[in-house]
Amino acid sequence: MAIKFKVIERGQPGVAGGGEKKFYANPVMDGELSLNDLTKSIEKICTVSGADIRAVLYALVDVSVDSLSDGTIVRLGDLGSLRVSLSSEGKAKAEEVSAAAIKNASVIFTPSTRIRDMLASAKFKKE
Repeated sequence: MAIKFKVIERGQPGVAGGGEKKFYANPVMDGELSLNDLTKSIEKICTVSGADIRAVLYALVDVSVDSLSDGTIVRLGDLGSLRVSLSSEGKAKAEEVSAAAIKNASVIFTPSTRIRDMLASAKFKKE
């Protein structure tokens, strides 16, 4: 299978009027896979019941949220890992940096070697 992409035009960020515009490849998403869809797909390839799969997936979400909020990296085997990242204001002295300096918190997903290998060998198709 090939990853589909479309061509989009983008201007230069921060330049009034967009500056010089160029064309870029942008992935085309073809649907989505919900937790229920994941459950059904997993159920087809193993002997575990859908109710048990759903229970584990929801528990995975709960444990991941709790662990991330404690500052723990969540490693998900062949899927990858999740970790918290912060964006803050710069201060002249270390003592001036407090929780109030934090502007944004986000979660970073780092794909596993298996996913990186898939991306490295992926085929692409212009839509």
